Parts: sequence; C-alpha cells; structure tokens
Amino acid sequence: MAQIYIGMGSNIEPMHHVCAGLDALYRWLGPLAVSPVYRSPALGFVGEDFLNLVVGAQTSLSLTAVCQGLRQIEFAHGRPRDAKKFSSRTLDLDLLSFDDAVLTAPLELPRAEILHNAFVLRPFAELVPQWRHPVAGLTLAELWQGFAQDAILEPVALAWCGPSTQEHS
Repeated sequence: MAQIYIGMGSNIEPMHHVCAGLDALYRWLGPLAVSPVYRSPALGFVGEDFLNLVVGAQTSLSLTAVCQGLRQIEFAHGRPRDAKKFSSRTLDLDLLSFDDAVLTAPLELPRAEILHNAFVLRPFAELVPQWRHPVAGLTLAELWQGFAQDAILEPVALAWCGPSTQEHS
C-alpha cells in the first residue's frame, strides 16, 4: 500500500465542494486523514478566497490510476476540462506525494508547492509533522518552522458530513 497525500482547494462554494470532495475521496480510497482547513487569498489572479487542506490515504492503486482518479473527481464536481491554471475552482485536487517517490516527469513529486505555499505546507505539517520531505531532507514540522510566517491563513471549522475527520490511515 502506498501512502499518498493530496492537496485540496476550492473557492467556488468552497465549503460545499470541499465536503463533496472529501466524500468522493472517502468512497474511492477509504479512510482518510484530514488536516485542518485554512482560508487563504487567491494567488496569481483576482478571485474569492480559497479553502485549503491536505488529505492522506493509503492505496494499492498505481500512480497513474491515482492521478486519473483525482482528475475524474475534479471533473465530476464541476471543474472545466479546459480550466486555466490561475482561475477559480470548484475543486482542485493535487497529488502532493506518493510514498517517497521523487519524480520530475510525467509529474513532479513531491510537488514544489509544499516548499513554496503556506496554504499547502501548514495543513500538511499539521497533518503529518514528522513526514520527511524526500528532497529537502527535513520534516514538514521543520519546514514549517523555517517558513516565512507572513502568509495570510485563517483557520476554518470544517463541517464535513461524512466519516469522522479524525480517522488517520
């Protein structure tokens, strides 16, 4: 079984789409570990604030199957197939890591956003502080401790109607 972590974000009816995304991930992958949720401003474009979190799961699926499944969940929840990179999203699911894989193609793993975006690093570090970044060589707690703390992140209470958000894989 591979341990995967997924970054989740939404800025279009975000509470609805985050809960719907968690439901879909749970139905597909089983028990989830869910980080705290943070509100953060849109980056790279003018838009509503995003809700962001990180979800962990274990899977026997291949890397390709995981990536395809994440895209299908996005599309099923209203993401246009031709969505621009910097645009509003009903649901954005990014594979952050797949075990300790280090790849540059066909996708980058672990994703660079872990090291550069507070809205990814903070919830990831709160979910699994001792996870060691396979390239940086530091734990997520160490990375967050060294991160510039000027990012605007507001904690948001999540009212996920699915299985307990305290389930950890």
